[in-house]
Amino acid sequence: MARLILLRHGQSTWNFEERFTGWIDVDLTDKGVEEAYEAGRRLLEAKIPIDVVHTSVLLRAIRTVDATLHAYGASWVPVYKHWRLNERHYGALQGFNRAEMAAIHGADQVRIWRRSYDVRPPLLEWGDERHPRFDQRYRSLAPDLLPLGECLKDVLERMLPYFFDSIVPDLMDGKNVLVSAHGNSLRAMIKHLENIGDEEILDLELPNGVPIIYEFDDSFKAIRTLQLD
Repeated sequence: MARLILLRHGQSTWNFEERFTGWIDVDLTDKGVEEAYEAGRRLLEAKIPIDVVHTSVLLRAIRTVDATLHAYGASWVPVYKHWRLNERHYGALQGFNRAEMAAIHGADQVRIWRRSYDVRPPLLEWGDERHPRFDQRYRSLAPDLLPLGECLKDVLERMLPYFFDSIVPDLMDGKNVLVSAHGNSLRAMIKHLENIGDEEILDLELPNGVPIIYEFDDSFKAIRTLQLD
């Protein structure tokens, strides 16, 4: 039976600094690299094959894939990268420390921006240098696809087309699929897989570098079977 393995990237430098990261490209810390290696070792020890990998186009997720596959001894496994698996775009909050934003806007307001299902953070201005249109990774995308800021509902809506078009076909072919992505893109995927309510999903926390395993019944309903922590 095919398995879906969800893996949040290892600790990033901005995770460590408690900054809103979003689509800003930052690397893993040494701890984050070790978390990714440990994920590969745990998958190997659990004898869970990896046939194909899907990841975002952000460095921290890609570096996690590299370390995980290296530890597993399967660096040859095909890896597909797509922007629809990117982290939630935090708009004008990107780059700022959470405590700094709480001091300016109030802790309650920042919590609403972070945790509400359908409330977006302050949006980027069109000319802001952080706008995705200035990043060559997204140069081929239509302007209306590039977010100025997203809530979790937005992430779910832009992630699902890739899930159905690329990940589900691999699973239906019997492949074990590893998805290395981000806290919010994976929360959105789990919301869909487990049919979690809009409010309940807000309390779901995903640890860095811990594989979560799903299997599927005959009707292709996802069943969470294991968390390798």
